[in-house]
Amino acid sequence: MAVANSPVLWAAVAGIFAVIIVQSAIYITAVRKVAPAADLSREDMKVSFRSGAVSAVGPSIAVCLVAIALLALFGTPAVLARIGLIGSAAYDVSAASIAADSMGAKLGDDTYTQNVFVVAFFAMTIGGVMWMLSALILTPLLKRGDAKVRTVNPALMTVVPSAALLGAFASLGFGELTKSIFHVVAFAASAVTMTVFLFLAKQFGKNWMREWALGVAILVALTVTYFTTTS
Repeated sequence: MAVANSPVLWAAVAGIFAVIIVQSAIYITAVRKVAPAADLSREDMKVSFRSGAVSAVGPSIAVCLVAIALLALFGTPAVLARIGLIGSAAYDVSAASIAADSMGAKLGDDTYTQNVFVVAFFAMTIGGVMWMLSALILTPLLKRGDAKVRTVNPALMTVVPSAALLGAFASLGFGELTKSIFHVVAFAASAVTMTVFLFLAKQFGKNWMREWALGVAILVALTVTYFTTTS
């Protein structure tokens, strides 16, 4: 823990948070500048920001639960930098475990020394670095491709993003169903909750229900799954 909670790592985490705060401020400012060109009113922007904040509640709770469980293994700075911000808990734990095994050690037992922690943390970090580099390299290429497609068929780019989003969520969701009955319960609970909220929002014209739908669906799924696993 002396290495895992060292001042150097805390300084690195502070830098990451500073970058995120600056990026968020830049994005919000950019949205406000281009809103008139996109026919977005101030009220539309408020609804969008509020919807994003509410939708982040459910995933944030899940991440916090995982982070708390991993504090004893990786220390607070590493957990904040990896799982809490840019990491995947499944990848990070797997990478750390493989790195520790390569040194003849196991996470959490007496063989988990400072040297093993450093190697495990490096293995966790290198995956995140590659994701960030790929995004940095591929984003400009995709932007040029998007502009070229729009010149050929503007209507196509209104369909492709929605189709890609649906495909991504479907792939992630249905991929969980084969793992256990509890995954099926969580999937079904969230799907039913989302369907009910969207139906009621349409029937009664309550836009706030659309904003809260994702966050509530995740919380309901977590609650139902918890009681299912403990019963």
